[in-house]
Amino acid sequence: MSIDDAGAGPGAPNPSAPPGLAALGPQIAAFDDWADAQLERLRGHPLADRLFTTASHLGDWSLIWHLVGLARTLSGAPAGELVQLSALLGAESLIVNQGVKRLFRRARPTVAGDDRFAVRRPSTSSFPSGHASAATFAAIVLTHFDRRRAPLWMVLAAIVGLSRPYVRIHHASDIVGGAITGALLARVALRLRARLLGAPHIR
Repeated sequence: MSIDDAGAGPGAPNPSAPPGLAALGPQIAAFDDWADAQLERLRGHPLADRLFTTASHLGDWSLIWHLVGLARTLSGAPAGELVQLSALLGAESLIVNQGVKRLFRRARPTVAGDDRFAVRRPSTSSFPSGHASAATFAAIVLTHFDRRRAPLWMVLAAIVGLSRPYVRIHHASDIVGGAITGALLARVALRLRARLLGAPHIR
């Protein structure tokens, strides 16, 4: 819980964290600054603003992935896959938000996002991004269920992940860390699923 600072405005820079916890080193900071400069070229464009703000909202609590699972079920996919996806996402969220994030306690780039975008104020620390982790995790699990639509799952995951530095609630490096975390957790989850259900896993 690194950003609950009552005195800071919504778009103000985050208060400094204890030494070694606010940043991951000068090279990572340089990458984050470069990525933010690239995204700033897009900020203010109506289509980009709408796309990434909406994606950020839909990524809250992995809502978009539960909706995707429901849509697949209504389209004829086995209901068990919806239940498995939701349960696995719940476990992934618990591990990332209550486990991994507590190890880093990295300060966010802003307290509640860029003033230009109305987004939910997070209560957890910045690294790794929970949105990016859940998006990557869900995309890999969905690819396991439905390989034909793998490009769609990956594009959705990329948009959700990119939305977070776009609205300045995450550093770009948080997204990279989140994607790696989500991929590792998805691999573990699918192996465990294979053992429990006797289903094949992705190699």
